Amino acid sequence: MQSQNFMVVEDPLSLDRIRGVLTRLEDTIIFSLIERAQFAHNARIYQRGAFPELNALGFQGSWLEWFLKEIETFHAKARRYTSPDEYPFSSDLPDPVLAPLKFPEILYPNSVNANPSILSFYIRTIVPRITRRATMALAASKRANGITGDEEYEDDGNYGSAATIDVEVLQSISKRVHYGKFVSESKFQDNPAAFIHHIQNRNRAALEGLITKPEVERKLLQRLEKKAATYAQDFAPDGEFKRDANGNVDVTGKIDVDGVVELYESFIIPLTKEVEVDYLLNRLSGLSQEDIEKLKHTAT
Repeated sequence: MQSQNFMVVEDPLSLDRIRGVLTRLEDTIIFSLIERAQFAHNARIYQRGAFPELNALGFQGSWLEWFLKEIETFHAKARRYTSPDEYPFSSDLPDPVLAPLKFPEILYPNSVNANPSILSFYIRTIVPRITRRATMALAASKRANGITGDEEYEDDGNYGSAATIDVEVLQSISKRVHYGKFVSESKFQDNPAAFIHHIQNRNRAALEGLITKPEVERKLLQRLEKKAATYAQDFAPDGEFKRDANGNVDVTGKIDVDGVVELYESFIIPLTKEVEVDYLLNRLSGLSQEDIEKLKHTAT
């Protein structure tokens, strides 16, 4: 078990430690998506201005944006966003109530933040797919009660429950994606000379080539598919998989396993690489030529 506690961890840039954290985040993301899949799409909570109650409070954003703002306001007061691996989705958050912890200097100063892209993709792509089964079941139930057409889809009214889980998913994906900075810093410190020329020439393709490990990605997706397929199953009281009347394991599951894999393959992994490259492109900012020359001859 690799610690996320920067106050006790011996080497926060150890690649083994970083991989351990990322592996544990896979579990968090999968379980959160399973929880979100219980509820229908509830598209209204992602539409700005859809709730007169929020407009009356002077808030013009969506229900989810309001949830994020309220939750992150409290978390900011508890100094969550002073940690080097935490990034809020909201702006204009309050200062911490407590004095910030003195974290070790791990990452090079930067302003790379992928949260706007994460939020947009989550709302437009992840939620509709992950909630498809619950949405269709809701529609069937409504039709059985004589409700047809547009009124039969999308909305089960569980706005609070859905948004609560949305926040958990978003925060987990954000942490996972931004951990790419730790990967970049670790690899840069291991061999600065390999990166410096490409950073100075703004060569994104070359930098991505230095940080990309196709075999590692392949194994990650295999592991993710197995995890999602296992976690999505219902278990009997004796711990065995539930079976149908014919004795076959119920493989319908509680989540779209292919959807989870596609989320990583088509979005999380590519976006993490973007963050890694963007971080590297800022890695020499503010350094003198003398500092850069020293780095070229440095390896840990």
